[in-house]
Amino acid sequence: QLRLVESGGGLAHTGGSLRLSCAASGASLNSYSTAWFRQAPGKEREPIALINSRGDTDPTTYADSVQGRFTISSDNAKNTVYLQMNSLKTEDTAVYYCAVAPGWVSTFYALRQEVNGWGQGTQVTVSS
Repeated sequence: QLRLVESGGGLAHTGGSLRLSCAASGASLNSYSTAWFRQAPGKEREPIALINSRGDTDPTTYADSVQGRFTISSDNAKNTVYLQMNSLKTEDTAVYYCAVAPGWVSTFYALRQEVNGWGQGTQVTVSS
């Protein structure tokens, strides 16, 4: 059974950077679409980045709110997906979750329907 463990959260100042990691065990992420969601206090959990790691090409999708600031990537050898977060804003404060959906998912709509595995979440706090 696939297990996901996030790490790398913490406190950052506005304009700063953090890198989150999502380490998978029990199955290869090459068989899944992997995504990062976040949930801010009082708000719904929302997808912000999606990657399909298949080796030569790793298509990605981003929410408008993080496009150009966040980068999702994967290291197949480590079975790990990362989220590099730059130019952080206070509104990026949230609990960040790694999630997977089986097979190939290319849109956030489809991702929401198909997601079947979650990590435990890691807190990111951005202060001004």
